[in-house]
Amino acid sequence: MEKKLVLIGLVVMLISPFKLKAQYRKQDSIYKKCFVGSTLFVLGNLDTKNRPDFAQLNLGYRITGKDVISLELKTWKYGWPLGIPFGSSFESPEEKFPGYIREYGYALAYQRFIWKGLFAAVHIMNAWQTFVDDGGHKIDNGFQVFNTYRVGYHVRLFKDRFFIQPSIAATHRPYHTKMPESFKQVDDRWGKFFFGEPGMHFGFNF
Repeated sequence: MEKKLVLIGLVVMLISPFKLKAQYRKQDSIYKKCFVGSTLFVLGNLDTKNRPDFAQLNLGYRITGKDVISLELKTWKYGWPLGIPFGSSFESPEEKFPGYIREYGYALAYQRFIWKGLFAAVHIMNAWQTFVDDGGHKIDNGFQVFNTYRVGYHVRLFKDRFFIQPSIAATHRPYHTKMPESFKQVDDRWGKFFFGEPGMHFGFNF
C-alpha cells in the first residue's frame, strides 16, 4: 500500500502542470503561513489483512519561506516489529506479535527547504502504547520515542491552496520502555532502524 502511494505521488509530480516552487516569500500574493493536513497512509485502513486503524492530523506554521514547524497528532496499531525491512519477513506470520500495539501520540516536526521544492525534515514523536494480546485483552502499557528523518518534494497545487509531499524516510526508535516478554522476544530479532519508508503528506493552506 505505502509503495503504491509514493508511486502515485511521483507520477503526479512529474505530470503536474502547476508550478513546482515551494520556497515561500512574504511578498508573494498567495503566501499563506499556516496549513492543516494529513497523510495518505490513512488509506491503509482499507487493508483487510493488517488494518492499522490509523489517523493523523498535521498543524503547521511557516516561520520563513524555507523553515517550517508542525505538530502531528496521530494514533495507529501494528502487529509486527517496526524494524522489519521490506522482503519475505515483512508482515510474515512467523514474525507477528502475539497481539498488537496501539499507540497514541504527537510529533514535533521541523522541515527545511533545500532547493526549490526539495526538503529535509525531522519528526520526533512521543508515543504512549497499549499492548493487547490475541484475545483482545490489555496486558501492559508502554512509551517510546519514534523519530523519522525524511527527504521529499513539495508540490503546490491550485494556486497554493493545497499541496502534496511525496517522500522517503528512515525511522529510528532511540528509546522505549520494556515490552511484555512475549512481545520483546519478537521485537528483539529486529533493529531499531527502518530504511526506505515511503510517505505522502498532503495539506490545505490558510
